[in-house]
Amino acid sequence: MGSGQVTTSSEPFDFQGKHVTVAGLGVSGVPAAKVLRGLGARVTVVNDGGDERARAQAAELEALGVTVRLGDGATLPEDTELIVTAPGWKPDKPLFLAAAEAGVPVWGDVELAWRLRGRGGREAAPWLAVTGTNGKTTTVRMLASILKAAGLRTAAVGNIGVSLLDAVTGGTEYDVLAVELSSYQLHWAPSLRAHSAAVLNLAPDHLDWHGSMEAYAADKGRVYEGNQVACVYNVADKATEDLVREADVEEGCRAVGFTLGAPAPGQLGVVEGILVDRAFVEDRQKNAQEIAEVSDVDPPAPHNIANALAAAGLARAFGVPAAAVRDGLRAFTPDAHRIAHVADVGGVAYVNDSKATNTHATEASLAAYESIVWIAGGLAKGATFDELVAGAAKRLRGAVLIGADRALIREALARHAPEVPVVDLDRTDTGAMLQAVQEARRLARPGDTVLLAPACASMDMFTNYNKRGDAFAEAVRELGA
Repeated sequence: MGSGQVTTSSEPFDFQGKHVTVAGLGVSGVPAAKVLRGLGARVTVVNDGGDERARAQAAELEALGVTVRLGDGATLPEDTELIVTAPGWKPDKPLFLAAAEAGVPVWGDVELAWRLRGRGGREAAPWLAVTGTNGKTTTVRMLASILKAAGLRTAAVGNIGVSLLDAVTGGTEYDVLAVELSSYQLHWAPSLRAHSAAVLNLAPDHLDWHGSMEAYAADKGRVYEGNQVACVYNVADKATEDLVREADVEEGCRAVGFTLGAPAPGQLGVVEGILVDRAFVEDRQKNAQEIAEVSDVDPPAPHNIANALAAAGLARAFGVPAAAVRDGLRAFTPDAHRIAHVADVGGVAYVNDSKATNTHATEASLAAYESIVWIAGGLAKGATFDELVAGAAKRLRGAVLIGADRALIREALARHAPEVPVVDLDRTDTGAMLQAVQEARRLARPGDTVLLAPACASMDMFTNYNKRGDAFAEAVRELGA
């Protein structure tokens, strides 16, 4: 792990009179445009689309003196001095190529929030940052619950759906922020320097955006740059430790691992059903601190225990006492679409893990149950399914496939689990979920789990994974009616 003087380019930026182009409307672009306009910038928003929602957002911004160009996200507005982009805009878009040629810097909304923290005389709240392919939202929400249990003023913000800009420019004062960051956001946040950060895991995802696994990992690794106290990594995922080794951090910052096994000195882990800390205790060679029990984690699936240990590591790095870790985990309520038990019908458990939108998340979900009727499919985003199916084959009672790219999963099942009965639903309308649940009930036996863990994105059939999970839950309720 590198160390020494951290150099950043995050000096104060005077926005008064500057021409700033905001790339993209939506959950990040609209707040960014409003904040920049309030700071005295001349703001132009460019957006690829011009649907009804975009037109409504444009009207709202134009009333504030913002110029909006709908349907023209490719052209760099004249005299632009800075671009603030929505995180999902790909780096190879013509707008950014033109900006590079003109020497115009590009920031994301996270970079803007980082630069604006502490303005107006307020003390800037430190950031405890979390990234990884899977588990980010759960870990950040666990972390916020632990911090609150310690009596700290905090919020879970960032990629979790709560604007970081609102957190740093609004009227609420915080002691510390629990920040979820995606690889997109990290790509566009070059000067971010967290108090402490965690990379939970790394698996192929969003490679169509990043271009390669190496580029994806490098963007995830940015979260460790300039860390002050702790770089928290996953002992079971060597790639996360490699990112720590490559990071340039402040003098004295430590590498802290988490493991589902017994922890070595400098790690957090599990011993006989107890979550223990051997990183933030005196004499780590000889001592360990009990921080919670496995039964305090809901649900106590292996990947979720790992999330809890990562959250505990970040909280302990901030000085939170062990009792607050326990109390915060007990108070935590899991996301409605993440390993959520919906109902038991006829001796069969129905579990909603609609948020398992890639193979890595689905692998963890499938590992949590012994006998499964698996509902899967959607948009594959370039993923392959052979490894996933091969690893889960012995647990599968049956499979029901939905969505645009279901053939990829069907072919993997044929290769690696040919004895597993498969129902292939040739439809992508939202009503397919009711039929999928009915087919799953037909395949299931008492003691089985019908598991919605799609391993794919939802947008071929549903607005988002929440809507997909809601459709599953509603279909299950109809079974029990």
